[in-house]
Amino acid sequence: MGKSAADEMILSYNDIVLRGSDLEILSGPYYLNDRIIEFYFSLLSSSHSSQDILFVSPSIAFWITNCPDVDGLKDFLEPLKLPDKNFVLFPVNNNDDVGLAEGGSHWSLLVYYRSANVFVHHDSSQQMNKRHAMKLYKSVVGYISGSSSSGNDKYLECIDTPQQVNGYDCGLYVMATARIICSWYESSESKNDKDLWFSALKEQVTPLAVGELRKEILRMIKDLMDKK
Repeated sequence: MGKSAADEMILSYNDIVLRGSDLEILSGPYYLNDRIIEFYFSLLSSSHSSQDILFVSPSIAFWITNCPDVDGLKDFLEPLKLPDKNFVLFPVNNNDDVGLAEGGSHWSLLVYYRSANVFVHHDSSQQMNKRHAMKLYKSVVGYISGSSSSGNDKYLECIDTPQQVNGYDCGLYVMATARIICSWYESSESKNDKDLWFSALKEQVTPLAVGELRKEILRMIKDLMDKK
């Protein structure tokens, strides 16, 4: 794909602009970028009617993690209405350079579940992003309850998170995990599930399912393009 075609806008969805290069990424075995994850999170948000689930975009999650003034995050976070949400999903990236757009080499998912007073980190590559997830947790925990203290919120590294079998599907594992968690949350059986969503992930987030998700997202984008 030539440079002009790669840069060409192919779809605008809920203020998210996808370009030709995004189709190329989805068509091959490549590491996903911010735009594709933000697009899929927007799709999930539209398909799940619950108002107490929040999908945080990669760019916002990155800034929360790396903001040099944690005390100054209050005004930035206020529009997210974090204290009103029972479920918050943060994509985590291992980029340490705030001046480098689209940096990093690995994605994982940090989930906040208010009903259980817990942050759970799901990493599909042997806790590679543990330090970055913990940094994000420390930055946001004082704001998510609406006070300056962390309260009783716990942090948990989920060691049973399904593991990727290659070096490029981490973003897909983030999206597949987010989808299963939301389905678990909105099912009537989930409310009394002491094991949270972990067993559902182990059963449903498989290498085969993740590979199919890549194809599914590509079809969704092309369908939306055809409707424009």
